[in-house]
Order: sequence, then structure tokens, then C-alpha cells
Amino acid sequence: MSWSEKHVLVTGAGGFIGSHLVGLLADEGARVRAFVHYNSRNDWGNLEFLSDAQMERVEVVMGNVEDAGSVDAAVAGTDCVFHLAALIGIPYSYVAPRSYVATNISGTVNVLEAVKRRDVPRMVHTSTSEAYGTALYVPIDEKHPLQGQSPYSASKIGADKLAESYYRSFGTPVATIRPFNTFGPRQSARAVIPTVISQLLSGSDVVRLGSLTPERDLTYVEDTARGFMAVATCDEALGDVTNVGRGSAVTIGELAEMLVGMVNPDARVESVEERVRPGKSEVMQLVCGNAKAKETLGWEPTVSLEEGLRRTVEFIHEHLDLYRPEEYTV
Repeated sequence: MSWSEKHVLVTGAGGFIGSHLVGLLADEGARVRAFVHYNSRNDWGNLEFLSDAQMERVEVVMGNVEDAGSVDAAVAGTDCVFHLAALIGIPYSYVAPRSYVATNISGTVNVLEAVKRRDVPRMVHTSTSEAYGTALYVPIDEKHPLQGQSPYSASKIGADKLAESYYRSFGTPVATIRPFNTFGPRQSARAVIPTVISQLLSGSDVVRLGSLTPERDLTYVEDTARGFMAVATCDEALGDVTNVGRGSAVTIGELAEMLVGMVNPDARVESVEERVRPGKSEVMQLVCGNAKAKETLGWEPTVSLEEGLRRTVEFIHEHLDLYRPEEYTV
């Protein structure tokens, strides 16, 4: 499928993955409607990092996925909808679980309804590897049981099942992508890699983290964004879930030590109680089974973990003012 002059909507376009997806779509010649969460500052989030050439192909629309009317208006006239808008912070989901139901579940219903009403040819719904919970076996393929180990993951499981139900009930052409942990430039300090890097670059000799033993499968953001585009063009993905991830994992402690070696070899890593998840909520092991993505999409990661970390360090070094290393971001 050629993206040239296709009319595409991206919800959550001002976010980390969303902004990279918007940029790639613009580079491919698409006309992108970028749906950004309304705020009175007219702040476009990470879209501010896109080039002028990319932004010439982007129409920014502000709204809220919790409002059905603004969603319907944004969906109108599009050839494909990428639904990424969500509340994603796991620690904050312990504090405000109803907000996650409103955004992640009700917001997804609004997008599905608009896609159905407007007869949009394709929708890609965003899931998360957190839906699997701690691995019962590895690698985790798409048949692995779903486990709601946090209000966040439970809300995403609900949204995933709604997408499945719309395909089965109404024939809505929706495919679900389930990315494993994505990292790269523009990611907020809510995530572990920017947390480590920003602490190191601030001159701290102690990196404060939560649990160091959980394992994570890390994919560079441009590879994840290409996965979204591949899912959108694959008929076999309709009504189904496709994992996108590297297929190998490192512990949080190992990851932190890699970054210490890159930035400040004299620093040490410390686990602090404040940042540790409740025991039954912590997901201990995530390793992506990506055979379906390789076979049906022809997708596999192209950027190594080491190269991706290097690029991320460079970005945060240039934009350290966007981070608050001394604070715990939930």
C-alpha cells in the first residue's frame, strides 16, 4: 500500500510513539490529521519536534477521545485511523483508575463507533504488552493469557476486547497491535530509560529506580512506528492481535548498568522503595514472541538496543531542560 496522499488520523499524535508515527507517515506522503489532547496552551506536545517539511503534511486538531463528537469530526474523511490516545502511566493508574476507564475504554469506544459510522477502511488499535502480565511462558506469543496486574493493564485489556468485539459484531476493519516496551527520543521520564539517563546527565552519582530484576523487551521507537504502518496494510491482521517487539530481554538492573557505562561509569544504581510497584502488580518478565509479525507483516527491528540507547542519550543531553531528574515521575 502506498501512503501517498492517503488521509490518515492519528489519535495521541502529540505523544511519544504517536509523534514518531506522524513523522513517518508524513515522510511517506500521507496527509495526516494529528489529534492532540486539548489544552489551553495550544501545546502540540512532541509534534513540536517534527520538521517544517513534515508539518506541511500535518493538520493538528485538538480534542479529547472521551468526547464522542470531537472524535467523530476528526475521523470523518479518513482512509485509516491509528488509535494511540491513552493514559499510560502505571503508577498513576493506582491513584486514578477511573480516569483510565474513561480514556482507555470509553475513548476507544468513541473511536470504534466513529470508524464504524464513517465507514473508514482501516483502523489500528494500540494495545500493550502489559496486558499479558508476568510471563507464564516465554517468548510471549499472541495466545498467552491476558492478566490485569494494574488498573492500566486492565483498562487496555478492556479496550482490546472492545476492538475485537467490533470486528466480530459489526465487521469493523480494526487490527490490534501489541507493542512491547518502546524507547527512544522524546519519551518522558515516566519510562525507565529517560529516568536513568536524565539522572546521570544531571550529574548524580546515584541512579534511583524501583525493582531492578524485572525483564523488559525493548524496541526502538522508529521500529515500533513502522510496525504500526505494517499492521495497517496487512489484511491478515484484521480482527487479530499482532505483537511487535525485539524478541529478547534485559533486566532493569542490566539496562541501568549499560547506561551508566555510556554516561557516567562512576555512578551506582540503587533500588528505592518509593518507586517499587506493589508485589502482585509488578510484571516480572516480558519477552516478545514476534513470529507472527515477521511472517505476516514482514516486520522485524532494525535498530540495535545499543544504537537506540546512544540516540536516546544524545536527545536527552540536548533537551535535559524537559526533564526533572530529581523528581519521581508517575
